[in-house]
Amino acid sequence: MGTKSEPTGRLWGVGLGPGDPELVTVKAARLIGAADVIAFHSARHGRSIARSVAAPYLTEGQLEEHLVYPLTTETTDHPGGYQGAMDDFYADCAARLAAHLDAGRNVVVLAEGDPLFYGSYMHMHKRLADRYPCEVVPGVTSVSAAAAVLGRPLCERDEILTVLPGTLPPDVLADRLRSTDAAAVMKLGRTFAGVREAFELAGRADEAWYVERATTDAQRTAPLNEVDPDDVPYFSLALLPSPINNTFAPPASRRTASDGSVTVVGLGPAGPEWMTPEVRAAIAGADDVIGYTTYVDRLPDRARQRKHGSDNRVESERAAFALDLARKGSSVVVVSSGDPGVFAMASAVTEVAAEPEYADIAVQVLPGMTAAQAVASRVGAPLGHDYCVLSLSDRLKPWEVIAERLTAAARADLAIAIYNPASKSRTWQVAATRDLLLEHRSPRTPVVVGRDVGGPEEAVTVTTLAELDPQTVDMRCLLLVGSSQTRTVPRPAGPLVFTPRRYPATVSEDTPGVG
Repeated sequence: MGTKSEPTGRLWGVGLGPGDPELVTVKAARLIGAADVIAFHSARHGRSIARSVAAPYLTEGQLEEHLVYPLTTETTDHPGGYQGAMDDFYADCAARLAAHLDAGRNVVVLAEGDPLFYGSYMHMHKRLADRYPCEVVPGVTSVSAAAAVLGRPLCERDEILTVLPGTLPPDVLADRLRSTDAAAVMKLGRTFAGVREAFELAGRADEAWYVERATTDAQRTAPLNEVDPDDVPYFSLALLPSPINNTFAPPASRRTASDGSVTVVGLGPAGPEWMTPEVRAAIAGADDVIGYTTYVDRLPDRARQRKHGSDNRVESERAAFALDLARKGSSVVVVSSGDPGVFAMASAVTEVAAEPEYADIAVQVLPGMTAAQAVASRVGAPLGHDYCVLSLSDRLKPWEVIAERLTAAARADLAIAIYNPASKSRTWQVAATRDLLLEHRSPRTPVVVGRDVGGPEEAVTVTTLAELDPQTVDMRCLLLVGSSQTRTVPRPAGPLVFTPRRYPATVSEDTPGVG
């Protein structure tokens, strides 16, 4: 005669939310109160955050299974290493819960946040869900809680949110941070120093926030850059909110006229990876952003920030507009591409700021990566020795002055970085420049033509002064002309161009044995 099998108990994985007992769902509270067995994890110290959150909903007579981790770091003598030790632990926990289920008892496994989001419960689920009736009750995640306590949206419209573990190597984590709009980095504690390094490598540390124990009495928030790595617990995360809505500055309504300022910044030659953290922070804190429309449009829209784009030929008017806004109490950022002090807005702003009416307005200039440096970096070090920087634009100075300076630079044997080489209306200056330089330089002098470096249409060509084709040069190009010492070395991946720091047949007081 066969025997009738006894019904088993049911397994529940119950999410408790981020820490506030009032954020436990109605369903979770009901199941906790009705369970025969309450299971929860903790470290060896025995204190369980999950149990403390669930405490208001526990009832008398319930059995408790306290699942204590055998270790909390990856240091272990287990023959299978850290993972082997944890696998054995989870197998033992599953066996303990299975004994209750086999006895017909309903088991609730408590989980902070959501049970299937970096939660310990999932290890029980994988081992038991195919053997017993099982249901998962979702909970509010720590990511959602962090955004809520900061009051900053996670993502909007087509923005991408990426959730990452802080245990990734900093360079890998940085790559992920560069390629997403918003991000949450979990598992801090001992990993915090590496996580902050990753944000710095990605150029996004100034946008990031730190949130510790969100929604609890011990809650703490701060800009990521202000956090002491030695004071970071495991239950914390780094949040990179929606770039459309993320801002650090206090609302403009809290400012007075005396708080107004103008900061002139360089965005670098192309995308956000070329921007310094200092510049990024200044932009994030601005009430108004002013600049040539093409450059202003490179920046994300922010909820309370006003953007003022204008034509590229109204620099003085733009500078006066920025200073007038600052005089009314606004924090203003004026943007340039590259470095603001190289044929850009720093000169225009400081010139207008020198007027007596703006004497009380704070003006600051923050440097940026120059286009010359960007182009040079693509081929090696053509600007490795003395060089000069010239613009071929004759809009603000006559061609005769440009020609004199080109001739002087050629005679002085300086490498030359040439900005604004051509435009739709200026079509002959590149050929004239080549001819002038050939009067003093070898036809074999290396020339680097960089176009849209860092952008989607980047192209870098290495040629010689004699073979330079003016028809290939437009306003989006920058030219680097070598000195007599500049060398081009053919290589499989492309030519290497460099100007040695040593100059032949020279003696200085710094030379050993001379004096």
